[in-house]
Amino acid sequence: MIGKTYTTMLGGRELSIETGKLAKLVSGSVTVRYGDTILLVTAQARDEKSPLDFLPLTVEFEERHYAVGKIPGSFHRREGRPGERAILSARITDRQIRPLFPKGYRHETQVIITVISADQQNAPDVLGPIGASAALSISDIPWGGPTACVRVGQIDGQYVVNPTTEQLSRSRMDLVVAGTRDAVMMVECGAQTVSEDDLVGAIEFAHAEMQGVIDLIGRMRAELGQEKFNILAEGDLTPDLVPELTEKARAGGLRDALLTVKKKERSARTRAVRDAIIASYVPDPEADGAAARIATLKDAYAKVEKQELRRLILEEDLRADGRNSRTVRPIWIEARPLPRAHGSAIFTRGETQVLGVATLGTERDEILVDDLTEDTGDKFLLHYNFPPYSTGEVKRMGGQSRREIGHGHLAKRAIRAVLPSFEEFPYVIRLVGEVLESNGSSSMATVCAGTLALMDAGVPIKAPVAGVAMGLVMEGDKYRVLTDILGLEDALGDMDFKVCGSAEGVTALQMDIKVGGITPQIMREALAQAREGRLHILGKMAEVLSGPRPELSPTAPRIVSLKINPELIGKVIGPGGKQIRELEAMGAQITVEEDGTIRVFSASGEAAEAVRARIQGLTKEAKVGEEYDGTVVKTAPFGAFVNLYPGQDGMLHISQISEERLNAVEDALNVGDKLRVKIVGIDDRGKIDLIRPELEGKIAPREPRGPRPDRGDRPPRPPRRD
Repeated sequence: MIGKTYTTMLGGRELSIETGKLAKLVSGSVTVRYGDTILLVTAQARDEKSPLDFLPLTVEFEERHYAVGKIPGSFHRREGRPGERAILSARITDRQIRPLFPKGYRHETQVIITVISADQQNAPDVLGPIGASAALSISDIPWGGPTACVRVGQIDGQYVVNPTTEQLSRSRMDLVVAGTRDAVMMVECGAQTVSEDDLVGAIEFAHAEMQGVIDLIGRMRAELGQEKFNILAEGDLTPDLVPELTEKARAGGLRDALLTVKKKERSARTRAVRDAIIASYVPDPEADGAAARIATLKDAYAKVEKQELRRLILEEDLRADGRNSRTVRPIWIEARPLPRAHGSAIFTRGETQVLGVATLGTERDEILVDDLTEDTGDKFLLHYNFPPYSTGEVKRMGGQSRREIGHGHLAKRAIRAVLPSFEEFPYVIRLVGEVLESNGSSSMATVCAGTLALMDAGVPIKAPVAGVAMGLVMEGDKYRVLTDILGLEDALGDMDFKVCGSAEGVTALQMDIKVGGITPQIMREALAQAREGRLHILGKMAEVLSGPRPELSPTAPRIVSLKINPELIGKVIGPGGKQIRELEAMGAQITVEEDGTIRVFSASGEAAEAVRARIQGLTKEAKVGEEYDGTVVKTAPFGAFVNLYPGQDGMLHISQISEERLNAVEDALNVGDKLRVKIVGIDDRGKIDLIRPELEGKIAPREPRGPRPDRGDRPPRPPRRD
């Protein structure tokens, strides 16, 4: 038999990992199966070391449309660049495996996850990290796993591991957790305003549930794992210099430089301390060997700066800008800075600033989804833009980076939880977060700016939401949780923990750990401190906008909705779409659904109401007993045809026009005359019989028209005479 299969139970269903059957030339290759969802995962590293000074790891998540029996919807009918869902799935795997590569590992490494079968009930995004863990574990690539990843939902108060797509639609949370045997490494969550205790409980539940998978991969490694190749590490001379440089840096004013409030001034002052120290060691930077000596000193100084910053936080509760661990940076907000946008706001916290802009559109504006899910569209869009000037840099401008997509998705999950349903508020909503300044947590500032922009537009959100980024500095058993971290604290700290929510609870969460993991106690403390910071920010937001504006923005388009009999849709559309084109020419866009729901969208409220009135006239259904002010539109020997409303005529028989006998209809009525009429009968073909209401009871009613005979019951026509 080719290959070997390992199985375990996860969430009451079998999870199997097979190796040795497919893609055997790669260093590590496995297939992961859960239900009928199957992924091929490979891991490969270059033999030679990269000259880059960072870990050159790439994770690719490839969705194949054949996995669900679909042909791609692109022009070329083949898969193109990864979509948003695939990029987010790749990021989940990357964030799980990246921290566990050895320090100093610089070999270019690639993990490729290919979805080759998808049952649309068991999501592949949490199976990719399991496959990556298995492939890396049995490969020759140095890596500190195994790890595992699971999804947790909460249905009727109970936690559910790896809920199906149907179960997830009923869940109060969508929580993805990755971890090792001893610690949680990564958390990603969207929720319907859940408590912090529920979140911690779900994370602990997830960590316990993943242990069987970790044991399985550990068994694979023990039985099939290859010998890991040696890392050719160069001698690091910096540790010997650190104690000496630390004394010089402290004497040279490093402490005061680190406590400088503004980023540019702080960078300039710390650089000045560094340059002075280096000059004392290398007076002539042009001398032979000076460049290598300077590079070594810079590396050593970077360690000194990091250690000093962490010492200030742990021992003195002082941070890089002089704040203590619980203080949020100063906040200022401006609502509606853009006069023509539907909704806009500027949110500034310290040196992080985001312009949030809300735009309202119709169903025609929803984004189309072409991936392996059953979803076809999304009526809420959030786009996060991070231009290079936001950090004072010059970089090539291109498409959205994976980081931008990930940060935008986090903000989107945070805000989606408080949006009204489409039935309550029938607009497609687009939010844009333009990052204008960034020094820590621009994604959380996007949540705040986006919420303010929605409220400025008059969108009836359920509650305002805000976000705050938490950090952690840990040395042994000593640690300190930081509220509203700076970019520097993110880089030099041990945790990036973003928490979003309303005053009632959490709507989104993202956590990445750079150390071996954190305990539930630290997590609870971080969540409690995050709540304190979030409530402070919500209070500042309420000083400007305490809730949605009572009226829709004057620049926003208007949507009016009405419901008609589905059988009358044809009257609205007309032959070849003629009628609906005439309606849209009145200044509106119109959408018609199969159940008879019609939405009229126009920049002018008056135009929208005019179109609605016209549609109501076209689809109005006559009822026996109703009276109308009609207009005679045609006369015939047997009676007059009276228009009741647009598109609907009735017949007033000559016997129902007057108490006196008429020889001709024209003796009493002519085309164009207006009169009050009442419906007394409607036959099976929809033909309407009328009477003048003031004559009802004074003249004999006309016998109602009988059913129309079938063609077979009609007498034969007489022969035609030439």
